[in-house]
Amino acid sequence: MITAIERRARGKRVRLDKPELLAPAGNLEKLKFAIHYGADAVYIGGQKYGLRSNADNFSLEEMKEGVEFANRYGAKVFVATNIYAHNEDIEGLEEYLRGLQEAGISAIIAADPLIMETCRRVAPKLEVHVSTQQSVMNWQTVQFWKDQGIERVVLAREASMQEIDEIKAHVDVEIEAFIHGAMCSSYSGRCVLSNHFTDRDSNRGGCSQSCRWKYDLFAKDQPLSEPIATDVPMFTEDDDAFTMGSKDLSMIEHIAEMIESGVDSFKIEGRMKSIHYVATVVNAYRQAIDAYFEDPDNFKLNPLWQEEIYKAANRPLNTGFFYEAPGHEDHIYEPEDKVVGFDFVGLVMDYDAATGTALIQQRNHFKPGQEIEFFGPEGTHFKQTVGSIVDEAGEPLTAARHPLQLVKIQTVQPVKKWDMMRKKTGK
Repeated sequence: MITAIERRARGKRVRLDKPELLAPAGNLEKLKFAIHYGADAVYIGGQKYGLRSNADNFSLEEMKEGVEFANRYGAKVFVATNIYAHNEDIEGLEEYLRGLQEAGISAIIAADPLIMETCRRVAPKLEVHVSTQQSVMNWQTVQFWKDQGIERVVLAREASMQEIDEIKAHVDVEIEAFIHGAMCSSYSGRCVLSNHFTDRDSNRGGCSQSCRWKYDLFAKDQPLSEPIATDVPMFTEDDDAFTMGSKDLSMIEHIAEMIESGVDSFKIEGRMKSIHYVATVVNAYRQAIDAYFEDPDNFKLNPLWQEEIYKAANRPLNTGFFYEAPGHEDHIYEPEDKVVGFDFVGLVMDYDAATGTALIQQRNHFKPGQEIEFFGPEGTHFKQTVGSIVDEAGEPLTAARHPLQLVKIQTVQPVKKWDMMRKKTGK
């Protein structure tokens, strides 16, 4: 029944096709980096109907440019239209969806049946993917959406490996699952803390991430029904404020199991994350997926992929709901040990093999004597100390300090265009 699966051998599925690697793209530049670093598809937000209203988001003209770029590399572009619409959101929907179709977008990601139905009626060339906001976790619901003509279902972040296995065993439809990124402390997108605290609606793109704020804890000295009840602090001045945010998801250590589960699309969260984050995470998963398919029977996790993931991490990592329901240890209630951060400091624009000189576009301050690291989508990965820096005219510089400035440095190994240069934050 399941076309993506060839057979079961030794208790595991052996696949005919690679799963799609789906990356976030908060703007046009991130879209290009995601594709260069190995994404098969990207998902973006337009200026309406999406759940990341604080991202840069794309105009229709930018979407057209993004689609043209993606087409050159055989990649696809999806657009999130995953708000739950109010009456005032309906006006202009048909025109917007037609515009997405004309721009060459491959699919929309939607949660509201109104948006789904409208898309199928006015923009039939667009596939409709059911958003994770629908919280789909069982095969009968997946079957329901398939019966509605839906091409793909994005599972809830709360779905387990066992539930995925049952879904794939019962329903022949594309399944997409998150494998990396932030987790929601509520059912994804259903939280209303942001609405109450800031009047920003999580379900219309305005989430203020209230769960990640810092809080002080108080108790009432009498029952709440008593009018004279007062707040009693349950902390001292030396105590740290707490949050209630969840740890981030990372399945890099379980990539073989994810592939063997039969999931059709592996989704990385993070349309508001940096270029360094997108490139690093996509590159690590791309290498892991490709290595598995080169030799499934002898696949081993490369520790370098894990190291790369941690270089892009903002928070501690876990496996979400895939194996068991998260407990208190999977949430961040107090200040945690900070992961060592890295800054994107330069982009390779050209390389002269005869002289070993790289032309670098400055993206952050760096200077001679600092340790830097190069990495890229074609296997570039090494560290070195910055030597002398010169501008395009060959004049020496004490630092590369101007945004997008073109400078030249010597590299200890060859580099390629689109390779990135980073350094530890604060170093």
